Amino acid sequence: MTGRQPDVATLTVLVRRAQQGDGLAMADLLDQLAPYVGRLCGPIALEDGADAAQETLVTVFRSLRGLTEPAALYGWVRTIAVREAVRVARRANRARPAELSDLPAAGDPELASDVRDVLDRLSPEHRAVLVLRHVEGLDERSVAALLAVPPGTVKSRLARAKESFRKAWVR
Repeated sequence: MTGRQPDVATLTVLVRRAQQGDGLAMADLLDQLAPYVGRLCGPIALEDGADAAQETLVTVFRSLRGLTEPAALYGWVRTIAVREAVRVARRANRARPAELSDLPAAGDPELASDVRDVLDRLSPEHRAVLVLRHVEGLDERSVAALLAVPPGTVKSRLARAKESFRKAWVR
């Protein structure tokens, strides 16, 4: 059952069965959620993305019985994934100043690795807003609610993260 998200009726049945302890339903949910969680955690927690994804899935399955609305599964999982990824990144002390002066200039053959290097230099909070806004496509209010910060904080983090990228590419 991997690939795209199941329809709401299928998802509801799957979640309810997993909540009742059905091992096959839990395995199907894991197959559904693991790629999604990995796509969220990787860009935020970087080298520790797999750890953050694993922590997320453990939290999701431990807390699954408390999910009252199965149709909200993906939003609920997204919230857990982003918070875990930021927590794991902080714990791993990955937050470094966004000093990008030593990066290769645009057009350099190493440009693809520059994206990763720039992400490494951003704080977990900046990586989180970039992923939620530009990968997940959430609006700023939704990102603010998900990260439990004011909308102005999201705007400033997003602006700083974008400016860091711009500086790296202009050189």
